[in-house]
Amino acid sequence: CVRSIAADFHEAHVELRQGWLNRNYVGTHFGGSLFATTDPFYMLLLLQRLGGDYIVWDKDSNIRFLKPGRGTVHAVFRLPDAELREIRAQADAQGKCEPVFTIQVTDRDGEVVAEVTKTLYVRRKPGR
Repeated sequence: CVRSIAADFHEAHVELRQGWLNRNYVGTHFGGSLFATTDPFYMLLLLQRLGGDYIVWDKDSNIRFLKPGRGTVHAVFRLPDAELREIRAQADAQGKCEPVFTIQVTDRDGEVVAEVTKTLYVRRKPGR
């Protein structure tokens, strides 16, 4: 469930409540559900903040499970102005950029349940 997306798309907050549809045999969150919770958000933030002159795709993802996820878990996605400027400058200067983001999925106590690393592909559209 998307809890919030900042009006300027610099940040998004997402949560995943545990229910019978995403609970595995041993009573914890399915790993795939945790992974899917983090999937589209950096791509969305970048697309919105870079504007229509850029192509943005997810290129690679990896998840590392650190402890069983129970109850409601949360993830926060941040794209600070300085990082956005760096991505834009590299894409413009080198023809593409492959920024890497790390997202921590945390439980209600703030403990990290899983860590997801995402690599995106960014380039300026031809002729722009």
